[in-house]
Amino acid sequence: MKRKNGKLLSHIVLVVLCVIIIYPVFWWLGAVFKTNTELTSPDIWPKHPTLDNFPGGWNAITGYSFGHFYINSFKLILSVLFTSILSCSLVAFGFARMKFPLKNFWFSIVLLTLMLPNQVTIIPQYVMFNKFGWVDSYLPFIVPHALAGGIGGSFFIFMLVQFIRGIPHELDEAAKMDGCTSFGIYWRIIMPLLVPALVTMSIFCFLWNWDDFLGHMIYIQSIDKYTVGLALKVFVDAQSSTPWGQLFAMSFLSIMPGTIIFFVAQRYIVEGIATSGLKG
Repeated sequence: MKRKNGKLLSHIVLVVLCVIIIYPVFWWLGAVFKTNTELTSPDIWPKHPTLDNFPGGWNAITGYSFGHFYINSFKLILSVLFTSILSCSLVAFGFARMKFPLKNFWFSIVLLTLMLPNQVTIIPQYVMFNKFGWVDSYLPFIVPHALAGGIGGSFFIFMLVQFIRGIPHELDEAAKMDGCTSFGIYWRIIMPLLVPALVTMSIFCFLWNWDDFLGHMIYIQSIDKYTVGLALKVFVDAQSSTPWGQLFAMSFLSIMPGTIIFFVAQRYIVEGIATSGLKG
């Protein structure tokens, strides 16, 4: 009985804590359908729900709709995603399959960058990109990812290396006997087998770059090139009296792509990481 009572008490405490933690999220979802006059109410659901916040917020910024900022976001992230897949897989193939001087040393350097906070490199990177004339463009995001850097580059290399090491070397030897070059082995043998890990990498790359508000705010200056996160910031700054319901509605739409991808591809995330780790 004591053990059962202890478990019951633990569950009650956990449920109460979950309700406290989740309450702000539910209040935010309810605020999407509230008018400004109802936002001061602690009630989760509005007494008079309205959908006017969505069309009003969609066209709240003069001269632009949020569709324009969504297009900008997808242009940037798809470019980053494409370059990351090619560069990180190629670097991982080099570390996993090829022999060159100081290979272990350079791989250790790559792993050490995982522990380097992004805040440490913000100023030198900005100075460098400013000298290149890349500020107010998407190049500060695309070029580092094209060189197997950028957000999560080191982690992606490590994950793909672990996966490639689990692919039998006999496939490489058979390809060499058929006259296949090193790049041919990478492109024809390794890349098709690397698809599960690449799917996991793509999901992480999309989510992390979609949420990179700080990086977008530092390098993108023209409103015509703003992403969704920056558009929400302009939305607040552009209003003398902020219609919070419209802002909450647009912030709700801004998290939908990442949320949908996460729940749809959650199984692939777990399988990709587990497979990479076990085959290492």
